[in-house]
Amino acid sequence: MKKRSLSTLLKENTYPGRGIVIGRSEDGRYAVTAYFIMGRSVNSRNRIFVEEGEGLRTEAFDVSKLSDPSLIIYAPVRVLGDSTIVTNGDQTDTVYELMSQGRTFEEALRTREFEPDEPNYTPRISGILNVSGGKYDFAMSILKSDGGDPSRCIRNTFAYDGCKEGEGRFIHTYVGDGSPLPSYEGEPARVDITGDIDGFTESVWNSLNEDNKVSLFVRYIDIATGKYDTRIVNKNK
Repeated sequence: MKKRSLSTLLKENTYPGRGIVIGRSEDGRYAVTAYFIMGRSVNSRNRIFVEEGEGLRTEAFDVSKLSDPSLIIYAPVRVLGDSTIVTNGDQTDTVYELMSQGRTFEEALRTREFEPDEPNYTPRISGILNVSGGKYDFAMSILKSDGGDPSRCIRNTFAYDGCKEGEGRFIHTYVGDGSPLPSYEGEPARVDITGDIDGFTESVWNSLNEDNKVSLFVRYIDIATGKYDTRIVNKNK
């Protein structure tokens, strides 16, 4: 698979929906992850990211405008030991709880399926970074309907023994804008990871469609020590 510019991929797609990037910094020191959300409706755009412990939670920016919290209010990021879980829905909690009981990332996600938001049936995308003892690996998952048919769920998991410096994988919910919204296709895209945490955060945020972007989370985890640095950007302020 040819490596693509993450910035270019984002600029070419007005509505990738929600996206997860996992990779390694240019200097090789950090495991990197980013998660962004976009929105077309007032309800979807009325959100912000807030830190919650070692993780992250979405909140309504203006509570008076919150019409349906079921698919937009959740914890996108939770930390379990040496593992950082990143997802686009409440399956974060499913992964956290079942892994706490000894199940694997893939086993936990086999208990879930795509979102029930007919006619889009938005895919559930998930990722996990494992950083321990100077070693790093990760996995990504997508749960989606079978060509828009809600009677069947396709579950794909992609596992990686780390990656090269300055490189990562990118998965998102939609191929692009449309009605209904077309689900992501294929394996996670191979993309570049450039700059330090501030440079990377700025690049991703500035590459997202101005009208549709809502919030961005970026974390750089030191592979040697497990210590991390986080950036959060919210359009609503």
